[in-house]
Amino acid sequence: MPEQFAADWLALREPADHAARAASLIGALQTALPRQRPLRILDLGAGSGSNLRYLAPRLAGAQHWRLVDHDPDLLAQASAHWPSAHTGSAPHIETHCEDLDTLVAHSLPSVDLVTASALLDLVSREWLESLAHRCAEQQVAVLIALSVDGRSAFADPLPDDGWILEAINAHQRGTKDMGQALGPDAPAAAAEAFQAAGYRVSLASSDWCLGPSDAALQQALVAGWADAAQAQDPAHQASLRRWYEARCARLPDQALRVGHQDLLALPCPR
Repeated sequence: MPEQFAADWLALREPADHAARAASLIGALQTALPRQRPLRILDLGAGSGSNLRYLAPRLAGAQHWRLVDHDPDLLAQASAHWPSAHTGSAPHIETHCEDLDTLVAHSLPSVDLVTASALLDLVSREWLESLAHRCAEQQVAVLIALSVDGRSAFADPLPDDGWILEAINAHQRGTKDMGQALGPDAPAAAAEAFQAAGYRVSLASSDWCLGPSDAALQQALVAGWADAAQAQDPAHQASLRRWYEARCARLPDQALRVGHQDLLALPCPR
């Protein structure tokens, strides 16, 4: 993905991401975190810092964040864009440009919370199981948000929606930078991996609910879906073009739900 496109996409989706987050999991997380000292938080695939901006104001007390991503330019944005409107004390932020495969291949840094957002659908089952194992070594709390689960539906269905959304889900399971991607299987695979590692796991829906005010995000999403469906099923290019044009024409009034899941994993007492 081109660098500027990645930055623009992350900025475009951030309001929908924050609105969708499963707030019900935050209270349970708070009770599991230490209160007598600053929290140490590791954010995997931190990108431009959306997860930091959502979560930091909702966690009590002083915080030390370690942001890890492979893109140094996105990390620079993350450390620079702490919102000035936030009245609490700003968290201490470190950025580390590092490959996530390399990070999980070794022991994780000593932290209280491992977190990520919109990451798990891109990783392999093997990587996810390694992450669960590394987290269990430290008995660290885990909060992973906004993993796609394959549920997508327009309020105004078109005849081609079904096969196109199936093609998108199949494309998301393809080979990515970190191997065979989990795609929409990510939430279930994460629950299984952390339960096997000795965690108590809670899943909660964090669906995007997009309406006319989200037309720019919907347009970018539909364009990305069209590209993915064409790559997955190039024989239906003409049908796909008609679908894309019809969806773009409906953007002023279109409503769309995109299914995501948030996962909270807390260590079982030993």
